[in-house]
Amino acid sequence: MASERRSKSRAADHAGTTPDGQAPWADLEMTVPTDRDHASVLALVECALVELTHEAVGAVFISRQVGRSARTQYVAADDVGEQFQKRHFDDRLGWHETTVPRRTVRDELITQLTGSSSTSTERLGEKATSEPDTFVVKPVRELRTP
Repeated sequence: MASERRSKSRAADHAGTTPDGQAPWADLEMTVPTDRDHASVLALVECALVELTHEAVGAVFISRQVGRSARTQYVAADDVGEQFQKRHFDDRLGWHETTVPRRTVRDELITQLTGSSSTSTERLGEKATSEPDTFVVKPVRELRTP
């Protein structure tokens, strides 16, 4: 009986899902500002980086301001998780792609997820939008590209 459960568990892990059928990265989602403490944000970012390295998924941060939005996507560029493709889209400037090291992705995500959505808009003298900034991990096939 115990070996049967271990077998099923290993099969579920190998298939990239949890025993309840949900992908392990499916709950890596958050709105900003958040009430999570700093340690929780760090844990979320580290989990996301692991999933980006081991699954065909990308991390997406969407920043919204009145009349415009910006989208930054991170996708693993190698099998060891040391290099990531960063795709940034701004309504006014279009797409920009570059390759960045893991540490840069980690630092950028922590900064984005610990910031408040009103901080950047207040600096620009704009009103905050009614939609919060969001972070989510999605399958690569669902990411918008140019």
